Amino acid sequence: MNTLKKQSALEDVKVNVKLKLAALWTSLMFLIIYIDYFHLYMPGMIEDVLIGRVYVFDITQGFLLAALASVSIPALMIFLSVALPAKTNRLTNIIIAAINIPYMLFNLEGVAWIHMVLGAVVEVVLLCLIIRYAWKWPRVER
Repeated sequence: MNTLKKQSALEDVKVNVKLKLAALWTSLMFLIIYIDYFHLYMPGMIEDVLIGRVYVFDITQGFLLAALASVSIPALMIFLSVALPAKTNRLTNIIIAAINIPYMLFNLEGVAWIHMVLGAVVEVVLLCLIIRYAWKWPRVER
């Protein structure tokens, strides 16, 4: 019996730029959380936290408020990337991602183990992809 099998190609579904941006911000948030979590495995870090210090900063209500505010912005960008209108969305993503690049690199200040360097590189790549997708936002002919 000689039957011909049909060749099938995988469907390549177009993903809306808003969903791509939200996915990139989500990936960034996972990296931020895991890098901070793995940081606790480094020798002496838990002891520093127990005595109320992180790097050169005292752990105070102000420090924790600033830390929460700094991670709230990328966390909120997951939602805002889907909810904002295109023009505002594009500009917001470009500005917030650009501001976050030096912030992510600041985390390498002091003791920087290889996992932190790799994490920072991936974070910066994700932020650059966010800027790229937002910059090249599809245009509509009017």
